[in-house]
Amino acid sequence: MISYIFKRLLLMIPTLFGIMLLNYVIVQAAPGGPVERMIAQTQGMESDLEARLGSGNDMQATSSPNDSSSGSASKYRGAQGLDPELIERIERLYGFDKPPHERFYIMLQNYLRLDFGDSFFRDKSVIDLIKEKMPVSISLGLWSTFIIYLLSVPLGIRKAVKDGTPFDIWTSSIIIVGYAIPGFLFGVLLIVLFAGGSYWDFFPLRGLTSSGFEDMSITDQFLDYMWHLVLPVTALVIGGFATLTMLTKNSFLDEINKQYVITARAKGLEESQILYGHVFRNAMLIVIAGMPAALIGIFFTGSMLIEVIFSLDGLGLLGFEAALNRDYPVMFGTLFIFTLIGLFLKLISDLTYVFIDPRIDFESREN
Repeated sequence: MISYIFKRLLLMIPTLFGIMLLNYVIVQAAPGGPVERMIAQTQGMESDLEARLGSGNDMQATSSPNDSSSGSASKYRGAQGLDPELIERIERLYGFDKPPHERFYIMLQNYLRLDFGDSFFRDKSVIDLIKEKMPVSISLGLWSTFIIYLLSVPLGIRKAVKDGTPFDIWTSSIIIVGYAIPGFLFGVLLIVLFAGGSYWDFFPLRGLTSSGFEDMSITDQFLDYMWHLVLPVTALVIGGFATLTMLTKNSFLDEINKQYVITARAKGLEESQILYGHVFRNAMLIVIAGMPAALIGIFFTGSMLIEVIFSLDGLGLLGFEAALNRDYPVMFGTLFIFTLIGLFLKLISDLTYVFIDPRIDFESREN
């Protein structure tokens, strides 16, 4: 097992490199960027730009229309009429005075030292931004995962035991409808119905706490926090709830039909003893082992649109705004960190299989 873990850790290096390289190439090929964004702002913000670049009054921000040295031939859209020296200063400000391959190499060097740089437009380091936004995403991820497993596992077991009965049929209908509705669309529906959109105004629409939260008692703070979580967590639970319920049901059905269950029944064991004493451990293997992957999925992918819809200042909203603003340090810094976390959680997920069922040996399968 030690050898298997060591091989998996080594495999993370080329995997992480490949993911970073692929995303870097895609982003570089996409139109727009921080330089173009700053150029677009120069038309009405010349004085602010000069102050940011430290140019003082000795640089002419714009050139005459008849000046042949203007940026008319610039590779950036919207740079016509701007002094080429100004364009060069903007490029140096964002590191675009170097070729793409050199920028990628410097970025990887910094990441190996855990230096993820500073945001282009937020005046904060990437690490500080992640620390600031992490509690919101953790709140959504933990509560969503907890509720999904709390509801899905018992319901999936019940559906497996009652397979083909009216209970199984009508619950499957509800699950199919829930699976068909995207979480973000269900979130919009919840806002319209219960957050003052068109009908009732029962739940708050923005943030995880109310104004004056610090002055509340501990009990009131907890209740206020949970009240703000109701709608976004409900929207997140829908998709994961449907998937996990059917996974649990199918896993139990597969075990119930095996020979050892038939033998246990022939010996006269009670159904509850067979189900929870024999079937449960084998059937829950795939469900429990998939928990780390499900958790990381809800943390860093599933909650993005939910955070945007409910104006929750978490990692999902941070990534969304970074992509819109072409804030490359935030985009690639968070990608590196979350990919690394995801790879480690995938390893933990595989080790969980061995912990639950020692008969599984990944190392022997590789030989």
